[in-house]
Amino acid sequence: MFTAKITRKGQITIPAEFRKKLGTDIVEISMEGEEITIKPVKKPAGALKKYAIRDKNIEDIMKMEEEVARDAFSKKDHGS
Repeated sequence: MFTAKITRKGQITIPAEFRKKLGTDIVEISMEGEEITIKPVKKPAGALKKYAIRDKNIEDIMKMEEEVARDAFSKKDHGS
């Protein structure tokens, strides 16, 4: 067992030996009751799926991106 201090920013250091065994630098952290579990994420895309845009084809997503960019530049040009 390893004891770690939590910094003011909420950070801890995972010992190098543990990090090597994880085989990744992306982890999933969960808490149940007073127990915190840290699990390695071997496929980062799976961990990011909650941020994915669903039910849209690539053309629709590209159109959305163009509209956001156009809106951002329009606001910049008008001093907003």
